[in-house]
Amino acid sequence: MKDQYGREIDYLRISITDRCNLRCQYCMPDGIQHLSHRDVLRYEELLRVCQIATTLGITKFKVTGGEPLVRKGCVDFVRDLKVLQDVEQVTLTTNGMLLEEHVDALVQAGIDGINISLDTLDDDIYSRLTGAPPQATAIVRRAAAECVKSGIRTKINAVLLPETLDSVADLAALAENLAMDVRFIEFMPVGTETGDSPITAARVLQLLRLRWDDLHPANEYRGNGPAIYYQSDKLKGRIGFISAMSHKFCDTCNRIRLTSTGELKSCLCFEGVNDLREQLRGGATDEEIELVLKDCIINKPCAHRFGERGAGTEGRSMHEIGG
Repeated sequence: MKDQYGREIDYLRISITDRCNLRCQYCMPDGIQHLSHRDVLRYEELLRVCQIATTLGITKFKVTGGEPLVRKGCVDFVRDLKVLQDVEQVTLTTNGMLLEEHVDALVQAGIDGINISLDTLDDDIYSRLTGAPPQATAIVRRAAAECVKSGIRTKINAVLLPETLDSVADLAALAENLAMDVRFIEFMPVGTETGDSPITAARVLQLLRLRWDDLHPANEYRGNGPAIYYQSDKLKGRIGFISAMSHKFCDTCNRIRLTSTGELKSCLCFEGVNDLREQLRGGATDEEIELVLKDCIINKPCAHRFGERGAGTEGRSMHEIGG
């Protein structure tokens, strides 16, 4: 289905929990209040929404959190989602801390790809940023290697932060020995009224070319998102950049989001206005829920307004929305 600006919306990001085993400073700081279990959509409710969404042409789904693997039954949900009629692709975003023990089951469930959040390989910085225990990056690296070995399309996602700028090349070097992509994401000020991306993708590309001077555009489509990829003869994988702040890509945005409480969001930047939980638990028909989904798609904003003073952007943290 197309929105009012002619963009084809075929991708739904689903948060299945607001809980996480880490405390990343920009996503889930200490002191937050968790949702009660009754406030979070049940798996059968999520599957019903996804099946209805396919009737509107949404065929690609990303399972997120919080950390999705902390919710019991996550892998079974992936399996059930994958076999729904007209579902073409199911992928997962995780911090990787619990991933290694689930890799085989995710392969059996039919997972199409896994994105692993890892901002740095420096254990001290990683622990300060996330609250993770010492040597936690080794756990994530093992999980990533196991995913690649199992044939899963694997990507590392790193948010660009001042604390990690000096170590971006070390992180990118993961693509030297493993056939996976390492993607750098410009910081987006979710949960604040104003803000600028402190580090741009262009700046990081310059740094990486000091190490791989043959980095050049790959001109490949490697997923559902807006990343621009670069390749080198010295890399088995690709280096990607998601430049949401310095180079808006809203004109090609193809997604909507569903929070763990059933709120539909047509743009990460703005507050959601469609409450599906009330519909699902109030006896709404599939047709009525379809109308809510249609309204969300049709009224998707033209572009985000991150960094604009007084833009009225989303005030909640990322864990409440879905990473």
